[in-house]
Amino acid sequence: MEEGYELDLTYVTERVIAVSFPRGCSEGTYLHNLQDVTRMLRSKHADNYLVINLSERRYDLTKMNPKTLDMGCVCHVVVIHCRGGKGRIGVIISSYVHFTNISASADQALDRFAMRKFYDDKVSGIMTPSQKRYVWILHSLLTGAMKMNPSPLFLHYVVLHAVPNFDSNGVCQLYLKVYQAMQAVYTSGIYHIGPGHKSRVCMALEPAQMLKGDIMIKCYHRDVHVPSREAVFRLQFHTGAVQGRSLVFQKSDLEHANSDPRFLDYGKVELVFSESPEKIQGCDRWQNGPDVTVDYNTADPLIRWDSYETVPSEAEVPHAQGPVDGSL
Repeated sequence: MEEGYELDLTYVTERVIAVSFPRGCSEGTYLHNLQDVTRMLRSKHADNYLVINLSERRYDLTKMNPKTLDMGCVCHVVVIHCRGGKGRIGVIISSYVHFTNISASADQALDRFAMRKFYDDKVSGIMTPSQKRYVWILHSLLTGAMKMNPSPLFLHYVVLHAVPNFDSNGVCQLYLKVYQAMQAVYTSGIYHIGPGHKSRVCMALEPAQMLKGDIMIKCYHRDVHVPSREAVFRLQFHTGAVQGRSLVFQKSDLEHANSDPRFLDYGKVELVFSESPEKIQGCDRWQNGPDVTVDYNTADPLIRWDSYETVPSEAEVPHAQGPVDGSL
């Protein structure tokens, strides 16, 4: 890479180009490099290219490249753009490989080989567990191994098996945030876990939260010594891919936890669903012991703060009447 350039541009095939910028590059460097990439694309492909933007919506990207995310246009070259890592590019490339496995003609074999090589060499190792999960869902749907569940689900419990070691005194303060379509829909109380409690923690959503579509659950540890929080785990899934009434995520399936030694190797997260908001029969088995107490009345702005509040959304998603939102 030449001096002054902070980008990775790769011709995956003759008609598929991947362009990624590191998350930490300055705005000035990004705009300068973007202008050079745009000039190169126009010199080689005229106006016959489409930019698929996997980052946040940007006016400057659309201004330089009018055919940005215009899926209805006819183009000969596709440019996959992402500022902030290649994992999202990996989702697009690997998904397209799965699609062409069942739809492409024999004369596209070299393109499929090139895309697989790009995936193996450049992006497979940096994709998150959730990104790989969505690619697996697509593969399962394309091959007929899975059928989409169109009905909403009600989430009753998030069960953390094996309490992580986030505090030297053995104390842990956990809380959850649940997102639907990247909009916060539920925030739990703070679960204060004593040093003698190491087996599991059952975090109940009361009332059960109705979910449909793309869901993200993020768990935080609230530091007991200083006003700060740390992510314990993050997971993402689509309710249409849920088969049965529970989902179990091992440590390797969880963002943050998969590389954190404080999250025990045999730790896992279990989600418990039903088809209705009524309490599940036999729910007594999900009760916590006396070493676990829940603070429902915190006004701590750290708990209320939503790290995804600037993510654009096409529709408003109502927030549940959760305990830390002033409803109790």
